[in-house]
Amino acid sequence: MSQSKLWTKDFIIISCTNFFTHIVFYTLMTTMALYVTKEFQTNQSIAGLVVGIFVLASVVARSVIGKYLDTINRKRAFIWSLILGVIAMGLHLVAASLALLMVIRFIHGLSHGLITTTAGAIVADLIPDERRGEGTGYYSTAMNIAMAVGPFLGILISQHAGFQTIVLAGTITAVVNIIFALFLKVPKFTQVNNKEKAVVQDAVGGWFKLGGFMEPKALPISAIMFALAFTYASLLSFVSIYAAEIDLVQVSSFFFLVYAAALIVTRPFTGKWFDLYGANKMNYPLLAVLSLGYLLLSLANNGFFFLLSAALIGVGYGTLQSNFQAIAIQESPGNRKALATSTFYILIDSSLGVGPYILGFAAQWISFRQLYIAMAVWILVSMGLYYIAHGRKAAGVRDSWHGRVRQRV
Repeated sequence: MSQSKLWTKDFIIISCTNFFTHIVFYTLMTTMALYVTKEFQTNQSIAGLVVGIFVLASVVARSVIGKYLDTINRKRAFIWSLILGVIAMGLHLVAASLALLMVIRFIHGLSHGLITTTAGAIVADLIPDERRGEGTGYYSTAMNIAMAVGPFLGILISQHAGFQTIVLAGTITAVVNIIFALFLKVPKFTQVNNKEKAVVQDAVGGWFKLGGFMEPKALPISAIMFALAFTYASLLSFVSIYAAEIDLVQVSSFFFLVYAAALIVTRPFTGKWFDLYGANKMNYPLLAVLSLGYLLLSLANNGFFFLLSAALIGVGYGTLQSNFQAIAIQESPGNRKALATSTFYILIDSSLGVGPYILGFAAQWISFRQLYIAMAVWILVSMGLYYIAHGRKAAGVRDSWHGRVRQRV
């Protein structure tokens, strides 16, 4: 039996908007702290607060919008979120004070949370069920590539043109996203009627309790992703400083490019393997690869091993993120896919927000080599947590989704 089509016009459009949204995010994330310290003559802790307030706002937006995306017009919500993003991006040009900049960063964070959560809900309906792992993998790859290209472009532009050019380029990119979105056709979804909504509310304790803004069934696997994102925060925050300490500054700018390249090369088959063979046969080896990547990074004394660690981390973290997102959606009720997606990214954003503060404190007492060894050990601990949260259940029961996939191929 032939497979349902994945690479539709709408899937390509939503993947492109995902890519450009995260390009803007990571370009600013890697240059904002330096800009704040130089422009406003402040210390690193205040600069970190300016960066962190963006993530906080994103979490707030995800928490609020997630529960409404199954009842509102998603395309309209998506376009208005993109418009807010353009406005917030442009306002960076008139941030004459630190207080004003923090307000702008909060607004921009709100728009980012709204955009990414709405896009995640839309793409969840665009991907055929029997190609969930493959489709989610390709969609996540757009963000993973942006993780690499964004920091590279941010550092490059800041060195040769300055922060204002970054803002202008980001504003233009945000406008392009709106143009893309105008051509997007969003699938119709079944509205949740009042009776069904009452059943859901009663089951989770009402909108003002956990189930009102998070999907409980998506929480276990999302919590494991929180743990893994904590290790990624150590890269965003300290890998360039670590590279300078071990005299590898010249190759450090290629770290995230190698990360993305390794992920792109492996993506065509890792997503299909997830659909064919199930979660455990993919996720346990990937967790081991990720742990090995951080161990190798901690021991690196030349460019080859430094960049090899980037490749291993790229394959491990990037693939696990898409796999875990697919599991979060799979485990949740069909009419709460949007909330499941929101839950998943709330925990990622939270980890990336608190990670730099906690790890920065730890880095005052231990070396960066020791820090990355600790990250390798933490991933092994996360492997045990994965078994408790999902692995033992996936091992005991062969779910019907994977069974259907095997019958189709």
